Amino acid sequence: MDLPLEERSPPVHSSFRPPRQVKIGDAAAFAGSTPRAIRHYHEIGLLPEPERGTDDRRRYGYEDLIRLLWIRKMADAGIALDDIRDAFTTASPTTTAPTRATPTTAAPTGTAPITPTPTTPTLTTPTLTTAAVTTTPTGATPAGTASTGSSAGAGSSADADNSADTDSSADTGAGDDIAGILERVERTLAEREAELRRQRAAVQRMRTEGSRVGLLSDFVTARLKSLPEGSLRQGDLDSLLVTERIFGALGAAVHATRFIALARHPALRQESDRIDQAEEALDDSVAVDDPRVARVAAERHAFESALDTVIEESGLAKEDDALFEAWDTLHPAGDEAPGGRQMSAFEAAGKMPYDFSPARLRCMELALELSLLDSPGTRH
Repeated sequence: MDLPLEERSPPVHSSFRPPRQVKIGDAAAFAGSTPRAIRHYHEIGLLPEPERGTDDRRRYGYEDLIRLLWIRKMADAGIALDDIRDAFTTASPTTTAPTRATPTTAAPTGTAPITPTPTTPTLTTPTLTTAAVTTTPTGATPAGTASTGSSAGAGSSADADNSADTDSSADTGAGDDIAGILERVERTLAEREAELRRQRAAVQRMRTEGSRVGLLSDFVTARLKSLPEGSLRQGDLDSLLVTERIFGALGAAVHATRFIALARHPALRQESDRIDQAEEALDDSVAVDDPRVARVAAERHAFESALDTVIEESGLAKEDDALFEAWDTLHPAGDEAPGGRQMSAFEAAGKMPYDFSPARLRCMELALELSLLDSPGTRH
């Protein structure tokens, strides 16, 4: 006799609960921005003002963070804020409300890709200024000193010798100062040149890919090159964007395998949409012990198992293994990847809001329990 899902194994209650909304400080930290920059985005109409809590402080949700992440990606690529705002304004309207995708679930259709016009950033060369060094000429009498007789001459000679020593020391110090300044200027210019190269590469990827996918890291875009144009939905790109922010380029590239499989198998994509909608229906009006919660969890587990089978049998899993090998080659042990995370994955995930109801969170836990029951180490 099959036991109810709740009785098959000890419950797996995750200690992690994603926030439903976050304050401006956490939003800025997750997006790699600052509260001041976010307020500026509000002022110029680039980022809509979110609702405020009972304490009159802004509260940011999933859609707010997604937009903020894209804004930062575009700005980092050298695109002017006015152009970014125009791109969001002129983007095709969404015909259906996009599903808020987690880093491990697909999302239905979102907004159409935008194609902002890149602008060339200006490279400003720092102005080199050096302090004037004042010395007393050899043989000259220092101001305010009387010159009388031989003793005065001797004094002048001694002063001249001391002045020469001072001049030599001052010249050496000035030379050291100038050398240090030049070294700092060279370092600054090298950093700016590297930033320009990175921006040009991002703009080139956008032109080549023709959508926001070009704003993702080159490791991710390379993984997606096998897909026909238009195969990815905006919700897919949003999910990859969040995954890249939390788990880095390698994590996002592996996560992209999911969307490659869905794009190649329309029946799986249709089933994914159906389950996403069923999970969305588990809102705050549904109790955690409602039978629908366990039913949707079982459907999610069955779908994920089918998707894993397709990924394995199609050879995509082997391609994932190759991704890890390529990453290790590009980034040997101890070397941090360019643009590496400044937050741990757990910390970053805790700053990304998902407006999940208690029933939906319980559904996710039950689906995880089923996955653990099916894992090789727990099968009997």
